[in-house]
Amino acid sequence: MHLSTLKLTNFKTYADLDVDFCSNVNCLVGNNGVGKTNLLDAVYYLSFCKSYFNAVDTQNIRQGEEFFAIHGQYGAEGEQVQVSCVVRKNQPKQMKWCKKVCKTFSEHIGRIPLVIISPVDQQLILGGSEVRRKFIDGVISQTDKGYLDHLLQYQKALDQRNRLLKQFYDDRQWDEGAIGVWDDQLVRHGQVLYDGRRSFLRDFLPLFAEYFGWIAGSAEEARVEYLTHADTPLQQQLTDARSTDKYALYTTVGPHKDDLEFAIGAFSVKKFGSQGQQKTFMMALKLAQFEYIYRRCGVKPILLLDDIFDKLDMLRVTQLIQLVGSDRFGQVFLTDTQPGRVEQVFEQIPQVEHRIFTVTPGKLGIEN
Repeated sequence: MHLSTLKLTNFKTYADLDVDFCSNVNCLVGNNGVGKTNLLDAVYYLSFCKSYFNAVDTQNIRQGEEFFAIHGQYGAEGEQVQVSCVVRKNQPKQMKWCKKVCKTFSEHIGRIPLVIISPVDQQLILGGSEVRRKFIDGVISQTDKGYLDHLLQYQKALDQRNRLLKQFYDDRQWDEGAIGVWDDQLVRHGQVLYDGRRSFLRDFLPLFAEYFGWIAGSAEEARVEYLTHADTPLQQQLTDARSTDKYALYTTVGPHKDDLEFAIGAFSVKKFGSQGQQKTFMMALKLAQFEYIYRRCGVKPILLLDDIFDKLDMLRVTQLIQLVGSDRFGQVFLTDTQPGRVEQVFEQIPQVEHRIFTVTPGKLGIEN
């Protein structure tokens, strides 16, 4: 599946834009702040019903306007599929697939597989455990609707249980039966999350090791450790933590406390890794995400590469573009601030189909 046409109305810095893309590598070049990343975010919206960079939908409406609209035309196995996202102030967000309104956003997730690599992904290494859990859950959810449903139900039950714990504190009372109702829900959905994550990591980690070795170009051993209490039945965890939860006023155990630990050799990447090692680790995680989704669903995800060439030499940049431009990958969108660098790379790999766009505030120009 590839995005053939993108139309934007009042989206961020774009008042009105209608552009056609090639099915392989699309390069968006221009100075910082001209709107390259905004274009990638529009493509991301059509896959995930939300922005990758700003969780508040209305803040993505162009200043002074009342709505934004993103329309994408996709080519899929000889057919054309139209996808739309419309956000209006003070109204529910609307997603459409082939002109039919999606009843839920979760219904749409996974229809257009997509992977993005961006500087903000450094938080996978440097951020808290929630970022790494979201990464795992996001990858699995694109390939397993059942997992996504259990994830959403688990979060609802967790919110209700935490609300109840705070209510008990305010009312100075404790209701064992009421807590037990939500414990049952957490166990029902949480065990699926534990099992899904362990199964995912068994398949994912060999792919990660392969890509890390390719990017690092060295014998460094990268390790990912799953930090979890999944070996202890969740019901037992909740029962044992009942007293702790009572005073903490939130649920202190469960899959929402899982984490990943990243290391190169014996050293933590977060604490001791250089910027280059951290970037290599992050890129390997994301490329492995691409490979995992492709193997699971048989569709090559769209790949968005946002300003990832910083601190990479020309040899590594050329190797990376040659890799993502090969038959192993599908449609790619990349941004860069140096048009000369992109042109130089494609002079060395002319066999890779590509299109270069010059981005200026609110506009796109085609160079080739």
